[in-house]
Amino acid sequence: MGTKSWTAIKNNVYGETGTERRDELERDFQGFKIGLLLKKAREEKQLTQTELGELIDKKREYISRIENNGSNLTLKTLYEIVEKGLGGKVNIQIEW
Repeated sequence: MGTKSWTAIKNNVYGETGTERRDELERDFQGFKIGLLLKKAREEKQLTQTELGELIDKKREYISRIENNGSNLTLKTLYEIVEKGLGGKVNIQIEW
């Protein structure tokens, strides 16, 4: 039995790039990546979830949900977390 690449597995299970199911998978993955990036930045600033939440007037549980799955994050909240809470800057790129 041969080995398959991750791309081949995704194509087989979720469909080719450009199909609705595959695009949904990719969007969900981007949300997950945003959550991980925010968690890493918070940890580098040596802030707890509670401390970050206090800086932006959100509960610790909300910060935890975002770090575990950033897919439901609004742009407004993203800016608050990054700029107000972490002292960073958001850079958004759109591709077509």
